[in-house]
Amino acid sequence: MLALAWANSPWAASYFELQHTYIGVSWGDASFKLSLQHWINDGLMVVFFFVVGLEIKRELVVGQLSSMRKAFGPVAAALGGMVVPAALYLVFNGGTEAARGWGVPMATDIAFALGILALFGARAPIGLKVFLTALAIADDIGAVLVIALFYTEKVRILALVVAGVLLLLLAAANRARLRPPGLYILLALGVWAAVFASGVHATVAGILVAFVVPVRARIEPREYLARLRRASGELDALEDSLTRVSMLSETQQLDLLDDVYHSTGDMIPSGIALEHFLHPLQAFIILPLFALFNAGVALNAEMLAMPPDRLTLGVIAGLFVGKQVGVMLFTWLAVKSGRASRPEGVSWPMIYGVSCLAGVGFTMSLFISELAFTGTMASEAKIGILAGSLVAGIWGYLVLSRALRGSGVGTAVS
Repeated sequence: MLALAWANSPWAASYFELQHTYIGVSWGDASFKLSLQHWINDGLMVVFFFVVGLEIKRELVVGQLSSMRKAFGPVAAALGGMVVPAALYLVFNGGTEAARGWGVPMATDIAFALGILALFGARAPIGLKVFLTALAIADDIGAVLVIALFYTEKVRILALVVAGVLLLLLAAANRARLRPPGLYILLALGVWAAVFASGVHATVAGILVAFVVPVRARIEPREYLARLRRASGELDALEDSLTRVSMLSETQQLDLLDDVYHSTGDMIPSGIALEHFLHPLQAFIILPLFALFNAGVALNAEMLAMPPDRLTLGVIAGLFVGKQVGVMLFTWLAVKSGRASRPEGVSWPMIYGVSCLAGVGFTMSLFISELAFTGTMASEAKIGILAGSLVAGIWGYLVLSRALRGSGVGTAVS
């Protein structure tokens, strides 16, 4: 809202000037500079994609996508939610310059979709929340593949090889249980720089790095508890000498505390710890900055008086119609095939409501539109994203309100 207001205010020039303010470093005749918008989209958004990558890996290893039986339904739903919107978009724009934007209506904004579902509280069954989460994460996998494969102009193989070597070093450091955080930060920055230089969009580096971060505990719970009991017993034996000063000065006591600290670190997977640490940064800084510098569209009376163009209509149709049809149809086919089952306590009207919520494409859709278009076409795509996401979110909320009314689910869940 702030981006739209600023871009259409008397201070609109300052908004677009700030977007295109270049920041970087120079040495001699060489320099490395990016616009502020690019630093956000190619730099800060790497952290967003890193967290997305951690969520994807967690779901693949220990979550709802960890087995074929669990994954088939959400993956089928995500596939339908990508194929049908893209096809519907091409019905409007096939054979035109705007056809390049077929990836724009494919994406679901997991934060907005889950946020709307959370408004229902305990009335929404746990199975429905899990289904939407798994669907959105599978959708994210598809969006990342689309960005890497179809929105990359030119690939420099040598830079990708360097990125691969640095990823192997990261994996080896994890396997060797090396602890210095500076080592991991340095290697991760190297991967980002190599991917950036390769021509593949730099945010893919976030996904790649996330995939070498462990999401399973390094030790078994029994071993962890045994270590805690042993350390606790030895500290109890030293009870008479325990003081705030001695805990920091006595080598034996400090070693016991250090053992408890590292054992707890081994029990909490790095991926889970990083997710929890980075979520506030992502939610309160990175995504608001991304929205602020990407959602601003300059509207004028002439534009508002004219009917929406084919690009805008294609995005709206893809997000609002294509998503609900694709997700619902492919979910129904997956269940009827016997390869998947409806989540416990979840009705078909509830699944339809979630299918509508999947049409909220905001973050990922804006991101892909920046890769696909420039100038006027980028503005037309953003208008479609904002309108399509708004309508899909409102309609999804109304459908779920009706589906959950009097279902009695909330009592059972609570």
